[in-house]
Amino acid sequence: MLRSYWVLVVMDQFTRRIIGLGVHCDAVDGPNLCRMFNAAIRGRGAPRHLSTDHDPLFEAHRWQANLRVLEIDEIKTVAHVPLSHPFVERLIGTTRREFLDHVLFWNRRDLERKLADFQAYYNAARIHASLAGNTPLGVAVGSTVACADLNDVRWASHCRGLVQLPVAA
Repeated sequence: MLRSYWVLVVMDQFTRRIIGLGVHCDAVDGPNLCRMFNAAIRGRGAPRHLSTDHDPLFEAHRWQANLRVLEIDEIKTVAHVPLSHPFVERLIGTTRREFLDHVLFWNRRDLERKLADFQAYYNAARIHASLAGNTPLGVAVGSTVACADLNDVRWASHCRGLVQLPVAA
């Protein structure tokens, strides 16, 4: 029996750094979207601006109220243009290809733990050609990294960023 898990990705567009990930099982509505977003930014501070697409979830009253309370300006992408969020689209594809296609997870907590490990790897050790061979964390702190030592990171064991993941329950 498969269950669906939804993952909300929040990323810094300038540095390509994953800010956080929110996970929810079953259908996502306005309150659940708010919980996922708040979990993704917990301990990191609220962004000043947030770019979202025209998904009806981002039109929900609770979502709009959450952004007002957090004092976040929402910027909508161009309607009917699926490539309006190229960086987060690339991040979603990378996460699927390099991580989720190779890792089994059993429940929400296990998925959250493994995604946190991938987030640490992605931000600190994975170099990006679009960042001139730097890591997102290196760009964020202003330093450059010649190459990443993958042995130091243990990850093997948009808000368009909603991704449905079917897994065995």
